[in-house]
Amino acid sequence: MSPRPEGLVPNPRRQALEQALIEVKSRVAILEAALDPPHGQFTGQAVWVGPTARRFAEDLTARRVRLRKAAQALVTALEEELHSVPAQVTPSARQD
Repeated sequence: MSPRPEGLVPNPRRQALEQALIEVKSRVAILEAALDPPHGQFTGQAVWVGPTARRFAEDLTARRVRLRKAAQALVTALEEELHSVPAQVTPSARQD
């Protein structure tokens, strides 16, 4: 364990953000995969054909892409916030 600079303590906000990031990443993995089964089933075999079916497939694919981008945006925003928070603070800052 490395010695701490004099008078500094672990930043509880950073610790909370680190825990939140772990939780969000695990839930994002679930979100990102949420549309995979119907997408794979629908695009993997001819379960429905015709112009309406093509529009549906395009919409399903677009929604899957948007869901994944939105989920990744959450992770990115949380990571950016985490990187902006110092790892250690003074004891008085810790109580704010």
